[in-house]
Amino acid sequence: MKSFHKWIRIIHRDLGFIMVGLCLVYGISGFTLNHMGDNNPAYKTTDGIVQLCPKLNDEGIKKEWNSKKKLPAISKVAQIDENHFRLLFKGGIGIYSFCDGKVEYEIHQKRVLIYWCNKLHYNSLKGWTIMGDIFAFSLVFFAISGVVMVKGKRGIKGRGKWFVLIGIIIPVLYITLA
Repeated sequence: MKSFHKWIRIIHRDLGFIMVGLCLVYGISGFTLNHMGDNNPAYKTTDGIVQLCPKLNDEGIKKEWNSKKKLPAISKVAQIDENHFRLLFKGGIGIYSFCDGKVEYEIHQKRVLIYWCNKLHYNSLKGWTIMGDIFAFSLVFFAISGVVMVKGKRGIKGRGKWFVLIGIIIPVLYITLA
């Protein structure tokens, strides 16, 4: 039994070191996804208003918009109705008001770290399923090995059983009361 506990500790420790990167990916992504509200946490959205000359046609809108500094170049202008044009540009969209020349726009910039963590978390990259499965089975192993590693009054036969019970009760209560 002493050899069993020794090997459980060694595997738990070494596998734990290997899984640090995956824990960071799933932890960062999970936190941002839990708190995303109406916005995609992988993107930073900037809203703005730019004043152009009123009563411009699509070519005039493009020319004047593209002359402004720090704004992405317009790729397409499409008329929505007689008073509004939709402006399309890399990472964003805008609406030009024909009557007053005001453009309300939003630009979406990728938050690279969060973007890739979310792609991995959602398992939306080809071939990532195997790593997701390895990580999931590792978590099961960590849970079981963590319970059997600690012996004595602090282990599962002592006060550890109460902590395990609390950990089981929390999701059960949430599901029951939700």
